[in-house]
Amino acid sequence: MTRALADIHAEYDFLEADDRYRLLIDLGRELEEMPDALKTDATLVRGCSASVWVYPTRRNDGRLHFLADSNAAITKGIIALVLKAVQDRAPSDILAVDIEHELAPFDLKNQLSSNRTQGIPNMIALIRETAERYADA
Repeated sequence: MTRALADIHAEYDFLEADDRYRLLIDLGRELEEMPDALKTDATLVRGCSASVWVYPTRRNDGRLHFLADSNAAITKGIIALVLKAVQDRAPSDILAVDIEHELAPFDLKNQLSSNRTQGIPNMIALIRETAERYADA
């Protein structure tokens, strides 16, 4: 996950719809492997049409690192976009990021079906809640 969100958007913006799907699928393939043992009811994001799991960890330096996965390839790519905005950042930095604003240039609501994007707010809320919990700790 080394490419910046802006670089991904520049490529995404240039592509036709089918190629945008392929880009999202490729981004999903780049996600760090999430062990099956972590894919539990406790890590399941509610409200997603596909199964989405998010497991937060805290690094020794206090930064948050998220493992995430989905059973749907395009959804997994959307997860990768969300994580680009927050991965390996301090909780206070994550709380300062307007994730929706960071994703707005991708216009996902108009590019994808509503059932592919309906869980995004729930995933973002879970990331924010995690950051708040660790910011207060």
